[in-house]
Amino acid sequence: MTRGVKVRCSLLADDGTIENGSCVNYNHAVITPRISRHFSLLVLVMTPVLMGAACEKKKANSDTGAGSALDRASGVGTVDTTPIQGFDLKLDAEKAQTFYRLVGSFESPCRNHSLRASFTKDPDCKRARFALRYLQAMVEDELTEDKIGEWYRAKYLVTDTTKVDVSKAPHHGPEDAPIRLVEFFDYECPACQGAKPNLDKVLAKYEGKVVIYYMMYPLERLHPGSKSAAMAAVAAQQMGKFHEMHEMLFAQKSHDRSEVLAYAQQIGLDMAKFEPLYTAAAAQVVADQKQGETAGVKSTPTLYFNDRAYEAPINPRYLSLWIEEELAVNR
Repeated sequence: MTRGVKVRCSLLADDGTIENGSCVNYNHAVITPRISRHFSLLVLVMTPVLMGAACEKKKANSDTGAGSALDRASGVGTVDTTPIQGFDLKLDAEKAQTFYRLVGSFESPCRNHSLRASFTKDPDCKRARFALRYLQAMVEDELTEDKIGEWYRAKYLVTDTTKVDVSKAPHHGPEDAPIRLVEFFDYECPACQGAKPNLDKVLAKYEGKVVIYYMMYPLERLHPGSKSAAMAAVAAQQMGKFHEMHEMLFAQKSHDRSEVLAYAQQIGLDMAKFEPLYTAAAAQVVADQKQGETAGVKSTPTLYFNDRAYEAPINPRYLSLWIEEELAVNR
């Protein structure tokens, strides 16, 4: 998950002109099934932004392990390409070579030995099989070895957790579900719009096993109507119609006060009750944003998976790999 910081960059204005402004890079690890005409134009201008370059300050070297693993993987020496007994590898010859090089170098989720050694010699390491599957998926998807190392380490070697108070957050799924997702998002963020159908598919696939909590994180400098949309969602939640408003807000492009009031009418809310709740909802939106800032959220969507930062594409394939591993290991 690439997190960005506010810098000067070029943006596409509503009239089609190019203007300069402060921006935050989006999480580019999202597969978007449908892209609007407006967003297609935006991508042409902001491709470097979406790839985590134009809107991100140069970072100091902070490698904490993935790089050294890759150094070992690409070093001089014979790669052990012996098939791993009990694991059905489905890669072509070139990708299999990469897989075997990395599997012999990457540290096991159970530590102290390589992933290959862990799977073949340590039957108590339940995560080893899932780590092999995860590595195979990344190699199959032709990620760079740097990115594979980054995502592998984030999933298996980093143990940091982030606690978020979701007691006031709207949610989908049972509160006692074994998998808890927390999403910080912005209704006007193109990457959030792209992530939504992917999250919906995962929620449907694992119904009853996954709960997602929605935390408001409007990026007002980029999206002037995003806070109004968040306020409308919170107000609708308090009237028992969050999901109807959630769908409506993602389906619409504009979210100023008059527009969200119209959306509230369309979903059948009592306007005499909705309007004061909408105004009061600003406090909860600000509280959500403060929680996000404390957690280190810099871009949207940002996802937490059972209190851990989710560092992978927000799509059904990778989310399923994370979910199925947790369900199997912790059952």
